[in-house]
Amino acid sequence: MSATPQDQAATVSLDGAMFIGAERVTGDGAEVRSVNPQTGDALDPPYRYGGADVVDRACRLADEAFDDYRATSPGQRAHFLERIAHHLTAATDALVERAHLETGLPTARLTGEVARTTGQLRLFAEVLREGGWYGARIDPALPDRAPQPRPDIRQLRIPVGPVAVFGASNFPLAFSVLGGDTASALAAGCPVVVKAHDAHLGTSELAAHAIRAAVTEAGLPDGVFSLLIGDGPILGGRLVRDPRVQAVGFTGSRAAGLALSQAAAERPEPIPVYAEMSSINPVVLLPGALTERADALATGFVGSLTLGAGQFCTNPGLVLAVADAGLDAFLRSAAKRVESDAGATMLTPHIARSYRTESAAVAAHPEVTVLARGTAADSAAPGQALLMSVSGEAFLADPGLQREMFGAAALVVRCDDLSQLTEVLRGLEGQLTATVHTADSDLDRARALLPLLERRAGRVLFNSWPTGVEVGHAMVHGGPYPATSDGRSTSVGSLAIDRFLRPVSYQDVPEALLPAPLRDDNPYGVPRRVEGKLTSE
Repeated sequence: MSATPQDQAATVSLDGAMFIGAERVTGDGAEVRSVNPQTGDALDPPYRYGGADVVDRACRLADEAFDDYRATSPGQRAHFLERIAHHLTAATDALVERAHLETGLPTARLTGEVARTTGQLRLFAEVLREGGWYGARIDPALPDRAPQPRPDIRQLRIPVGPVAVFGASNFPLAFSVLGGDTASALAAGCPVVVKAHDAHLGTSELAAHAIRAAVTEAGLPDGVFSLLIGDGPILGGRLVRDPRVQAVGFTGSRAAGLALSQAAAERPEPIPVYAEMSSINPVVLLPGALTERADALATGFVGSLTLGAGQFCTNPGLVLAVADAGLDAFLRSAAKRVESDAGATMLTPHIARSYRTESAAVAAHPEVTVLARGTAADSAAPGQALLMSVSGEAFLADPGLQREMFGAAALVVRCDDLSQLTEVLRGLEGQLTATVHTADSDLDRARALLPLLERRAGRVLFNSWPTGVEVGHAMVHGGPYPATSDGRSTSVGSLAIDRFLRPVSYQDVPEALLPAPLRDDNPYGVPRRVEGKLTSE
């Protein structure tokens, strides 16, 4: 049976080409292939890097598509996102098979990631239909107000323009071509140009087919979406510097995120870069919790540390506790679990080498003690769990011990007392998460720490573990620098749409010319704040 037009994305074959709008284009630059991290073998098909011409064409198409796309109704854009989710679901088997080859991630995890990715799209469809994202406000005219009459002033938020998105290495779906950056930008009404990650080019091409099928079905302009392949610093820099691009979404290393942020800041018209960069996600184990359940805490900690070979942006890489019998029991138990860990294949051989280099540098520190090593995975990109410890005094003396190792390695800081633990927290960089484990006897201590944790992290957790980021309305996946380049934002959850919107006021604009959400008849029925009071219509 041949595929229906609606399910073409599920049956496509890979041909090693980019998407510039609806056109399939092969670059004329260096050849690149994704690599199977389990075997080290290069995967077919080969892809070729694009250059300045593909950036120009994709950005021109996105700019040309912008006004028509942003004029679509919330219902039209919601239906578009739902059609992308449909095509992605139909392509699940092909996506999981290819992503497994390119990343070494277990198929069960990847199947869940497909569901998470479609869930993000459907969440933003719901947000669009609800309408609160417009932020509509109306201050009606007061012509008789003394001493000055008030004009009619109305406000709503509009999309910023074309958005450049950089796919992440560690989530080939949920933070890549169809990840939260793309979903929230498309929901806001912004065309998107994605730079695919070299680690999973085939997965990126399959995801792009799903988007292109939905663009065609919805009758949207071709420039609503493009997928580019190219050298990161060169093509990525050109994309960020293109004057038609108005915002950037990025997940990756601090060095790359800072380079993109600098390029964006140096433009004649600077633009925001929403970059998620680095985090070691401190975990505070308070004395009462360690006394009550040291072994259970060790089990949960090592499970969170080694999840995904430690390549989640929320794996706990730092543990803070007061040095006492409870901490000793925790360390003995955690060390046994690390030693019994069989290791896992990391995403790429390059990431595995970088992990070995960074973790070895910490382990070689004269004040650091290696407590346990797991078994290295038998693969071309071997991961190996590592547990280390250091005194609070030594940690405070060397900021380099805060480095992100991006793998299943953690450093336990043995503090002399709670005062020193607080001092360590004050000296930490900004983080995505901060976790506290407590017993009832610890609540006063935790209450004193909470204001500090709020200043250091975007998400504060109690008595759970930071791996696992719920996609919902209340989630914040962001944090103070250098966890992200803009700690006022989140890349996960419905609030992510705010990054790609800006407010505009309309003063004394004729009713017939007002945007629909601000007209008196409110045809979309969106919530509005009238004279400062929220109304639901």
